Amino acid sequence: MSFEAMKKNSKNSDALIEKLSALDDTKKNSYKDDRFWRPQVDDAGTGTATIRFLPEAPGEDTPFVLYYSHGFQGPGGWYIENSRTTLGEKDPVSEMNTRLWNSGDQAKKDLVSQRYKRKKSYISNVLVVDDPANPENNGKVFLYRYGTKIYQKIQDAMRPEFSDEEAIVPFDFWKGANFRLRIRKVAGFLNYDKSGFDSMSELFDGDDDRLKKLWESEYKLNEFIDPSNYKSYDELKSRLDMVLGGSAPKETAENTSLESEESFGRDETTTPTVQDSAPSEEDDAMSYFERLASED
Repeated sequence: MSFEAMKKNSKNSDALIEKLSALDDTKKNSYKDDRFWRPQVDDAGTGTATIRFLPEAPGEDTPFVLYYSHGFQGPGGWYIENSRTTLGEKDPVSEMNTRLWNSGDQAKKDLVSQRYKRKKSYISNVLVVDDPANPENNGKVFLYRYGTKIYQKIQDAMRPEFSDEEAIVPFDFWKGANFRLRIRKVAGFLNYDKSGFDSMSELFDGDDDRLKKLWESEYKLNEFIDPSNYKSYDELKSRLDMVLGGSAPKETAENTSLESEESFGRDETTTPTVQDSAPSEEDDAMSYFERLASED
């Protein structure tokens, strides 16, 4: 751009203001992934919704993926990263945890159990059947991230405890069932105990055309366990050293308490990307850690 053109453009700053505003909005939303759905809870921590777990997407061989992550704060900031143990490889936090646990020191064991422990998460495609808080989501396919409590309910549905209970295949169009989420806040944490499956039913009354269209609209899951989307061991080790201040974690009792979800004060409605980098703002870190803590 010539000097004359720059001078001319200075008379009209609206375009620059608009461009800067757009960049700012992009920055604010860069860690969001609109493919993910999360049930909304009210101020009391209560929420409800009905979803249907969907089968594996075209070209894939599993209806869910499992990955591991770590989320904690140290003197040098937040460590919020996916673990390479997802890939069956070494991870610096897991190695640190092994050393602390094998030390025999109870304070160090508490650090592992309450702060540095590995978080297990699952991701599936779901059809939102009824979302009372956000009805615009009804009838749409989303990715849904859930923890061990809901996964256990899926397992229990497939292998019922009593002989007079009907076995359900949750991810099946024809032998599956709607899943009713019932969320409460118990002792400061979100609780899913009252959630469960309805009776077995064919989705869309078995309409093959509608089912095929739905199936083809599902999201691929393999990206969440693709090694190319995980930071290297050296990158994770460098980040861990920075967060811990370049030293071993403090072993004081004050450092062994895990912040409860209640202390964060708001529900998390955003989802970090596959490479869960440390948030740029403290409240983003708090919200992410709330989600990590809510489904143990």
